[in-house]
Amino acid sequence: MKTYLVGGAVRDALMDRPVKDRDWCVVGSSPQEMLDAGFLPVGKDFPVFLHPQTKEEYALARTERKTAPGYHGFEFHAAADVTIEQDLARRDLTINSIALCADSMPANGIFDIKKLPKNAVIDPFEGQKDIQEKLLRHTSYAFEEDPVRILRVARFAARYVGFSVAKPTMDLMRRMVAAGEVEALVAERVWQEISKGLMEDKPSRMFQVLRQCGALQVLLPEVERLWGVPQRAEYHPEIDTGVHLMMVLDMAAQLNAPLPVRFACLVHDLGKGSTPQDVLPRHIGHEIRSVDLLLPVCERLRVPTECKELAVVVAKEHGNIHRSDELDAKATLRLLERCDAIRKPQRFAQVLQACECDARGRLGLQEQTYLPAQRLAWALELVLAVPTADIAADALERGMRAEQIGQAIASARVRVLSENLKER
Repeated sequence: MKTYLVGGAVRDALMDRPVKDRDWCVVGSSPQEMLDAGFLPVGKDFPVFLHPQTKEEYALARTERKTAPGYHGFEFHAAADVTIEQDLARRDLTINSIALCADSMPANGIFDIKKLPKNAVIDPFEGQKDIQEKLLRHTSYAFEEDPVRILRVARFAARYVGFSVAKPTMDLMRRMVAAGEVEALVAERVWQEISKGLMEDKPSRMFQVLRQCGALQVLLPEVERLWGVPQRAEYHPEIDTGVHLMMVLDMAAQLNAPLPVRFACLVHDLGKGSTPQDVLPRHIGHEIRSVDLLLPVCERLRVPTECKELAVVVAKEHGNIHRSDELDAKATLRLLERCDAIRKPQRFAQVLQACECDARGRLGLQEQTYLPAQRLAWALELVLAVPTADIAADALERGMRAEQIGQAIASARVRVLSENLKER
């Protein structure tokens, strides 16, 4: 029995990136031997085990072949006679098809891969060469048996800025899209990869790769149709709505925004793709059209509620937030109430961050200070400081009804905004 460190841990060590999760491949063993050694079984579709102490994953070396569409349409073969090279051959990209022999590693598991013997690294598909040349290349034609790998390639392009997709791999991805493979993807797997890609260093690269191979038109046609849609140059020097969207996503990454913010950025302008040609480059009412389009997207991809709810608020109100310096105290309070900012101040902070990404995701305006966020955050602080409990208690003593109490609280909030906003 031999054990190998495989996948991302080896790749990241070779790229001088931090090694996070470690996965292991076991050659020459059987499920019973793993159980006898104290490993805990966790794999449903193929034999995967957790180490009794480290809890790291150990999978038996396996081969696979596709038997039907979808994730579960695979037949896996894990046996003692499967070699490490055969196991690596079924992986998606050459940079992920490298293994490190555990026998060559120090007992404490801490290693510098460049100081290990050369024969410690098993690299039958020249993944190290592709790392040096910054290429994302498929390992073998087993790649085409799982269309989710198209999304993984796009996600890796977003993570490893400067890497490009090898032409044969891009050609293969296009053939897979043309054959209808992407249409068979399960919603959960699509969302899993898109959400991970949104959290990478340069999310725009994921969508550029998906556009190149034709997958974006299948998975997110509402996003695809934004390219080529013009906007008014005085507000959007980059003009093209699709280009603007990519700048917004990369600004979200630059600001280290959480996933709900990044998803809201992705779908905030969907309505611009349905603007009638005769009114372009203006986009009157695109906010409501964006909401109407993003809701089916969320349902189709089974987007988490937290992401969906934030996206709805941002799509509906981002224009009003951008222009909020024109609002008086009453209108400012109404905006805060529509955003549910008083009940959910932390979510409102995310709404403002998404709007900042939108405002700064424009050509030549990336370094500007987004003043509406400062003004509205301060306005919310003023509103939250209003002693509503005292006002309600006083109103009850005076025999006011619930509706009148609400009006008294609203009046107090408007008053404090009126007294302070002009000074600000």
